Amino acid sequence: MGQLARFASGAPWEPIVAYSRAVRAGDFVAVSGTTAFDERGIIVGAGQMYVQARQALLNIQRALEKTGLSMRDVVRTRMYVTDISRFGDAARAHHEFFSGSPPASTMVEVRRLVNPAMLIEIEADGYASSAGAAQPAQRSAVKPSLKAKSKAAVKKRPPPKAKKRK
Repeated sequence: MGQLARFASGAPWEPIVAYSRAVRAGDFVAVSGTTAFDERGIIVGAGQMYVQARQALLNIQRALEKTGLSMRDVVRTRMYVTDISRFGDAARAHHEFFSGSPPASTMVEVRRLVNPAMLIEIEADGYASSAGAAQPAQRSAVKPSLKAKSKAAVKKRPPPKAKKRK
């Protein structure tokens, strides 16, 4: 699939910064760094790492659903926390969403985030297997990538013969 689609969450700073909450390029989905904002764009869970991590993951879940994916399709998360000593709180929220299909994951302490009330920001990358996720409703066409063309060419080649060991 050579489609590219961009999805907004409605957060007030998306048009100011000029970014999309999620971008789907074929079977790959990238979800931007996501914080604990509610539907009004207000940060929830002041001072509470677990509450903020959980809200950020709920926001990621909503973004993925718009693209046709689910949390089970997440292959990688990156968590940026302002206090690594609160690792357990962030990990507990992450575990609640991914215990059945754990992605590759990274947690890094950063000095601060854009808003001082933010304790955590999470990015997620998803992959829709050809047998898996549905296609998004919103799409904008782009030319098929070279990679997509080469994948098709690889499928047509016969498998390599096994080498004999000496």
